[in-house]
Amino acid sequence: MWRSCLRLRDAGCRLLNQPRGALAAPAGPGPTPQAPARAYAPPTERKRFYQNVSITQGEGGFEINLDHRKLKTPQAKLFTVPSEALAIAVATEWDSQQDTVKFYTMHLTTLCNTSLDNPTQRNKDQLIRAAVKFLDTDTICYRVEEPATLVELQKNEWDPIIEWAEKRYDVEIGSSTSIMGPSIPARTREVLISHLASYNMWALQGIEFVVTQLKSMVLTLGLMDLHLTVEQAVLLSRLEEEYQIQKWGNVEWAHDYELQELRARTAAGTLFVHLCSENTTVKHKLLQQ
Repeated sequence: MWRSCLRLRDAGCRLLNQPRGALAAPAGPGPTPQAPARAYAPPTERKRFYQNVSITQGEGGFEINLDHRKLKTPQAKLFTVPSEALAIAVATEWDSQQDTVKFYTMHLTTLCNTSLDNPTQRNKDQLIRAAVKFLDTDTICYRVEEPATLVELQKNEWDPIIEWAEKRYDVEIGSSTSIMGPSIPARTREVLISHLASYNMWALQGIEFVVTQLKSMVLTLGLMDLHLTVEQAVLLSRLEEEYQIQKWGNVEWAHDYELQELRARTAAGTLFVHLCSENTTVKHKLLQQ
């Protein structure tokens, strides 16, 4: 119960403190200027205004063309991505839209817009520290004291992931039933900050996006290191919700929609990170495991 109260409190604080239009969302090929200190407000659906989607390589990378018009970001920058694989993935998002373009389903496009425009004006160090800060409220580090069945479920499902992360990065994380959460050692933060520094700015945008979806830095690390699948990470992040659903039943369509949406966002963020990661550092780390 106290965890639910904490979540409601934190959600309320975020809603009260965030500026209007604080969610990221893609834009069409034309300019839509935004205040540089704010993130993007999600646009409404619009009728599909193009027939064909194609990719061309320009001086700055790979570009997306909607018919004969080049895609632009909300700040009217040329939509250019660093890899052909990412360009294909984004082009697929646009090509898969039917009569209506549903921007809220285009998570890769949104992440590219955020990386190109950087609406919150954060640098690499700020992105890293924002992600690592989630350790303070990491979902799998907070434990309940009752009921016994949920206590056992958390232990069986979450402890192995924490143990993996501690061994993988040679750090201490732990868990706690205290409302204050576990005490994360300073060295743990330093090690993870150093690890995340091996990612480029684009990949870090994706990592923070995934951390925000799962409410867990540890689960995100598991995804990035290919230790967990998207389905596993999402179910682990929703362990308490799934327990309550099995105990009390499912709310018609609502829980299923929430689960599928979380999977879609987490999958898109994870794919984005892997498509943006630098070949020489991150992939080398994965090959060593």
